[in-house]
Amino acid sequence: MRVDLDGVCVDIAGNRLVADVRLRADSGQFVGVVGPNGSGKSTLLRCVYRALRPSAGVVRLDGDDVHALSAREGARRLAALPQESVSEFGFTAAEVVAMGRLPHRGAAGRAGGRDAEICAEALARVGAAHLAERAFPTLSGGEKQRVLIARALAQQPRVLVLDEPTNHLDIAQQLEVLALVRGAGVTVLAALHDLDLAAAHCDVLYVVAGGRVVASGPPGDVLTAELLAEVFGVRAHRVPHPETGAPRLLFDRLPAS
Repeated sequence: MRVDLDGVCVDIAGNRLVADVRLRADSGQFVGVVGPNGSGKSTLLRCVYRALRPSAGVVRLDGDDVHALSAREGARRLAALPQESVSEFGFTAAEVVAMGRLPHRGAAGRAGGRDAEICAEALARVGAAHLAERAFPTLSGGEKQRVLIARALAQQPRVLVLDEPTNHLDIAQQLEVLALVRGAGVTVLAALHDLDLAAAHCDVLYVVAGGRVVASGPPGDVLTAELLAEVFGVRAHRVPHPETGAPRLLFDRLPAS
């Protein structure tokens, strides 16, 4: 499923946080959004998963305005993993994952046998089957993240929107999770903090600064030393990965002027 953002703007309390953003994620692509803290990445993604309505512009899924869809239809097409998730309630991990099946249940809202199978498969895919009966608030940050990703997979969406999905994960888990979502067969739009991970896993990157897209394209074309100095305020050295050839980045502070 294709995702298009056309001229999206967001104004809050008289401040323009996102300005005229145009973004395209083709079906099956892994598209990353990167930028410094406060650049508007999370605000932009909130418009895509319907937590925030743009002040101007439109977000489309295969040509349909996402904000014109019913809640059920929107949830069948798109699943999201926000950066902040409420975790005070005493649900088990299995019950949290089962919430991903709600858009697919009938009028009675009852779970079927296939729902349980899908949820169990989702937990297994993220390596969290052993957590099924654990109370969600008792899990570590990394365990919670795995369970929430399993919930999104159990939703069986055609688009996944992920806001910093590797938070709280160690490096092995980060690599596993990004490989997992990349291989899920859906369109992925993700805000990523780690530029090396973004370069290694994304087909296309959009660099956001001050609420605007300042560069876009394949990671090897976008992550130049000049752009990283301008946007992130660091000196970057690009080196090829010895096996994949993907660009890897080494950072230093910019020399004092």
